[in-house]
Amino acid sequence: MEKKEVMVMNLKPTAALRGSGVKTVVPNPEVPEKASRRSYTAEYKRLILKEAEVCKERGQVGALLRREGLYSSNLTAWRHQVERGTLDALSSKKRGPKPRKPDPSVRRITEQEKEIQKLHAKLKKAELIIDAQKKIAEIFQLLREQKEGENL
Repeated sequence: MEKKEVMVMNLKPTAALRGSGVKTVVPNPEVPEKASRRSYTAEYKRLILKEAEVCKERGQVGALLRREGLYSSNLTAWRHQVERGTLDALSSKKRGPKPRKPDPSVRRITEQEKEIQKLHAKLKKAELIIDAQKKIAEIFQLLREQKEGENL
């Protein structure tokens, strides 16, 4: 005997289903905080359009739409996209503001600021070396003057 899985929307299983071996599924009553927008890949859109073209009998397209959770407006919009022949007609479009290209002057300014900081660090080192050389020269000058004073 084959077990079947049926989704039942009521919370209490009916008497007919209790002993039949059918598994009841209770939907999650939790509502998400924010609804997410559905997006479809180009392959999926092409597949659904092909399936809709094959449907000849009355009600088959409706059954297809119910099965996939789509609206007839989806099919209409996708058909128009195909008719327009745009390359990206069947792909999902990224929503929101377009990314801006970085301004080349901003990059150049940051590079120059880094270079200025490096030059300031070199300048400090050079000033310290020069100060040390001056002090060493003064010490040698004092030693020379002391030797000359002793020799006289």
